[in-house]
Amino acid sequence: MAAKKATESFSKSLIEEVHKWGCMKQTGVSLRYMMEFGSKPTERNLLISGQFLHKELPIRIARRAIELESLPYGLSEKPAVLKVRDWYLDSFRDLRAFPGIKDTNDEKEFTRMIKAIKVRHNNVVPMMALGVQQLKKGMDPKIVYEDLDEIHQFLDRFYMSRIGIRMLIGQHVELHNPNPPPHCVGYIHTKMSPVEVAQNASEDARAICLREYGSAPEINIYGDPRFTFPYVPTHLHLMVFELVKNSLRAVQERYMDSDRVAPPIRIIVAEGIEDVTIKVSDEGGGIARSGLPKIFTYLYSTAKNPLDEYTDLGTADTVTTMAGYGYGLPISRLYARYFGGDLQIISMEGYGTDAYLHLSRLGDSQEPLP
Repeated sequence: MAAKKATESFSKSLIEEVHKWGCMKQTGVSLRYMMEFGSKPTERNLLISGQFLHKELPIRIARRAIELESLPYGLSEKPAVLKVRDWYLDSFRDLRAFPGIKDTNDEKEFTRMIKAIKVRHNNVVPMMALGVQQLKKGMDPKIVYEDLDEIHQFLDRFYMSRIGIRMLIGQHVELHNPNPPPHCVGYIHTKMSPVEVAQNASEDARAICLREYGSAPEINIYGDPRFTFPYVPTHLHLMVFELVKNSLRAVQERYMDSDRVAPPIRIIVAEGIEDVTIKVSDEGGGIARSGLPKIFTYLYSTAKNPLDEYTDLGTADTVTTMAGYGYGLPISRLYARYFGGDLQIISMEGYGTDAYLHLSRLGDSQEPLP
């Protein structure tokens, strides 16, 4: 019934069009292509980019809107998920209602619109988390998380696609910046220092740990700060921040009532020919081997969930807490994979955990297109 109610505000012809566009082929782009194309943001290039997005974004958004209609276990009917689906249908309608992009004025107008679409979707992740939580509440606790594999796979596809959509919109919008920071092509920093980004992300995570616990373990970073390579600093910051936050919490909770000084967290940045690898090591007691498969699922967090029915997601971005809502690791792994990298967690129960974040240095792998 709830699903029916949501579609009443959308015409039958729109829903049919969504299904038509959802069958079209998506076109992936590589980090290298984005960088080379964006290095000359001439009016002509911005026009070409706008025309590409005018065709590409509706295809990607339509695919997600269709998937949101047919989720298992009644997840599609949950109020939070219906809200997300409405955002996707609204954005599809806005994009399709926009006439062809023929000149610079059209392109500027289009850029304003996609910027607004990106803002509309700001809270998709917490809102989907709330939907999953609404589902878990009404579910038989005997259903094992492994049985919810379909939901995990859907969320992986859904969030991976979201990363791509936000990257394409953000990149296009940022190319309009009349005074870009040095070495920046849109979102991409052509001379990013991973050590510097790791330092900033660690300081941010440590500040949250201090706020929540009153103290925080030290963090030692090893690697050459002068080494740089092209990457998206916001993506790397998000991933390192998440890994360091998890390590800080594990160490802090293990040593909270101990007389011993909490051991430092170590971050090692290594530059290979193919990959840049960042290892985050802690002595926070590790994770039991039986718990390891669960750490990349969206329905598992060792911490209590800061999201609840009363969280008003319509207004501000949700406040970051030490625990988060259990999405940090799976989403960080998607960010790593988006540009051809990966994230692996190796744990020694009773000692600590090592996280290996691999980033592809070459930048020529195509976007994964779920």
